Amino acid sequence: MNQEHTFKVEALDAFTYDIFIKMGCPADHARLATDVLLAADLRGIDSHGIARLSGYVRLWEAKRINPNPKIRVVHESPSTAVVDGDSGLGLVVAPKAMEIAINKAKGAGTGWVAVRNSNHFGIAGYHAMMALKHDMIGWAMTNASPLVSPTFSVERLLGTNPICVTIPAGKQPPFVLDMATTTAANGKLEILQRKNKEAPLGWIQTHEGKPSTNPHELKEGGALIPLGSDYEHGSHKGYGLGALVDILSAVLSGANYGPWVPPFVAFLQPPADPVGKGIGHFLGAMRIDAFRPASEFKEHMDKWITRFRSAKTMEGQDRVLIHGDPEREISVQRKEYGIPLNPKVVDDLNDLGIKMGIPFKI
Repeated sequence: MNQEHTFKVEALDAFTYDIFIKMGCPADHARLATDVLLAADLRGIDSHGIARLSGYVRLWEAKRINPNPKIRVVHESPSTAVVDGDSGLGLVVAPKAMEIAINKAKGAGTGWVAVRNSNHFGIAGYHAMMALKHDMIGWAMTNASPLVSPTFSVERLLGTNPICVTIPAGKQPPFVLDMATTTAANGKLEILQRKNKEAPLGWIQTHEGKPSTNPHELKEGGALIPLGSDYEHGSHKGYGLGALVDILSAVLSGANYGPWVPPFVAFLQPPADPVGKGIGHFLGAMRIDAFRPASEFKEHMDKWITRFRSAKTMEGQDRVLIHGDPEREISVQRKEYGIPLNPKVVDDLNDLGIKMGIPFKI
C-alpha cells in the first residue's frame, strides 16, 4: 500500500470502540474514548486520532492505564475542584472533569478543575468545546511527555503542553483556538516520519541545540522547540506558555510536572522518582451571562468574527481565517467522504486488530 486510503467514519468508530471494550473499559467509557479519539481525525488532527490507538493499548498492556477507573473529586470549593483520574484514559478522565467544571460554572459563574493521575487526553479541543452548548467559554490544557527544551537549554523539560479556548457565537461558528505551545506538536513529526519527509526549520533542535530538519531527531537526543523557534523570534513566549500549562495542570493538581511527566510511549519507563501522580490537566468553564447577557455577547462575537473575516488580505491570499475554521471545514468533508489514513497507520491497525482478536476488516 503506497498511498492513503479513505475509511468510513462509522467503520473506524466501531473498530475503535471494540478495542476499548477489549481493554476492559465499561461501555460508556469506551464510547466516550472513541468519540474523543475520532473527533481528532474528523477535525483533521491526524496526529491525535486513531493513529494513537495502539499507543493506548501498549500503555494498558504495561499496566499504566486503568481501563475502569474510579474518577473522584479529592478537593473542592464552590467554583473549583481537584480530580483524581485513578490512572484512567485521559480520553475519559478529561471530559468527566470538564463536566464537573461546567456544573460548577452553572452555580458559581465559573468552574475550574485541576486533574492528576491521568493519561494522554487526545485533542484539547474536544474538552473545551463541551462548554459551548451551555453558552460558556471553555478552557482545556494538559502537560505531556518532556520532549521540549526551554529557551537556551538542551534538556527536555516540558511537553508540547497544548492550550484550547472555545468561545460561542450567535449566527457565526464558534471561535476555537486549539494550539500546542511548541512550534509543532510531536504528532506532526510522526506524520512526517510516516511520509519520509523532512521537518521545517524551527521545529526541532539536535542534542547540542542546533537547528535540525530530521523528523527522527527526538530519537537521537534532540528536542522540540517552544513556539517562536529561537529567542529572537519569541521562543521565550512559547516557553512561558508551556510552563504556565505545566504549572496549572500539574503543580496545582498534584500530578507530575517537568521532566517527571511519564512518557506516552510504553517502552520507556516513567521516572523512578515521581513528584506527583500521572499526567495533569486543567479545565475551565466560564458562564457568559456571569459577565453580560449571553445573547448580547454572541451578537458582538458575530460582529467580531465578521469583521476579521473581511480583513484585507495580503497578495496571494484569498481570505482571513478564524480559529476553528480549517478544522470545521475538514470535519464536514470527512463526515461525508471518510477519513484518510496513512498506509503505515493502516498496517499498525491491522497488527493491532490481529493482536486483540478484532480484525481490521474495513
